[in-house]
Amino acid sequence: EIANICERVGAEAPEVMNGIGLDSRIGSRFLNPGVGWGGSCFGKDIRALLHTAHEYGYDSRLLQASLDVNTAQRQMVIQKLQERLFILKGRTIGLMGLAFKPDTDDLRDAPSLHIAERLLQMGARVKAYDPIATNACRQQRPDLKIRYCESVQDLAAGSDALVLVTEWREFRTLDLAALGRSMASRILVDGRNLFSPEAAIAAGFDYTGIGRSPRPRAPEPRDASVPAPVSDR
Repeated sequence: EIANICERVGAEAPEVMNGIGLDSRIGSRFLNPGVGWGGSCFGKDIRALLHTAHEYGYDSRLLQASLDVNTAQRQMVIQKLQERLFILKGRTIGLMGLAFKPDTDDLRDAPSLHIAERLLQMGARVKAYDPIATNACRQQRPDLKIRYCESVQDLAAGSDALVLVTEWREFRTLDLAALGRSMASRILVDGRNLFSPEAAIAAGFDYTGIGRSPRPRAPEPRDASVPAPVSDR
């Protein structure tokens, strides 16, 4: 929610989260805005609490809202793609990552699956690359008509947009400029704020993250009443 507000006011969610994390009672380890959490634990535990509350006649609105907001956050990716491509039907979208978090092939409640399903419903062609979760996805979701790629380079080739869904370590060192050269259009939706916006834009991408300003911030205007510094050269 903070990330979504930051986008609208021109603030940077990672900077806000750093400030929040300075409170020792909170910490900063898990304050990472993005496309939402997945996996079996958070959703299962919250639903169990909701069930218990309902059994005893209590409506826990905050717990229900946490589930609702997390689900809606996945739709943010679709919205960002629509803002740039307008019509998604017939477009090719490449998903970078399938697992709900890096270093696992776990697809339980993975945001990637929700995003892929919605894109397919809208008539888009979906490609995906994940270092280790591809076989699991093939086996568990044979109904999902997506093309599985063997590399990020294969994923980018001919794609109209890339969506970073899982923050795998190998994605951190990508040559974005080289990646963009094989794409139909250089659009990058960074669902985990993995990349530097400045680096992505310098590589020619129309970049958008989660809770980040859509464009690099301009330098602060200089107060006209303060004399400009004089060079000592």
